[in-house]
Amino acid sequence: MTAFLFILIAVLGMKVVPPYIQSAQISSIFKALASESAMQSASIAEIKQSFNKRASLNRITEVTAEDIEIGKDGSTLILNANYVVKIPLVGNVTLLLEFNPSSS
Repeated sequence: MTAFLFILIAVLGMKVVPPYIQSAQISSIFKALASESAMQSASIAEIKQSFNKRASLNRITEVTAEDIEIGKDGSTLILNANYVVKIPLVGNVTLLLEFNPSSS
């Protein structure tokens, strides 16, 4: 019984950890873009293009440039995204994870 629980937790961990890592990478990209002085005066298209390049390097597939909400708080660039990851577990049981990475 203990071995079964250990295996169950290990398998669940292997499915859940990668989406959290990808969310942290997205948040890191947002913070890097928001802190770049060149991005403060960039157009929305330029910001999205820069995100696409960085996302491609990090193999980010869950969020595209079209999913990003871009705004300004005074002179500070704010980037946000909201997305959901569905992880099939067993049969018709699915784990739903909601992420909200932000530059702030």
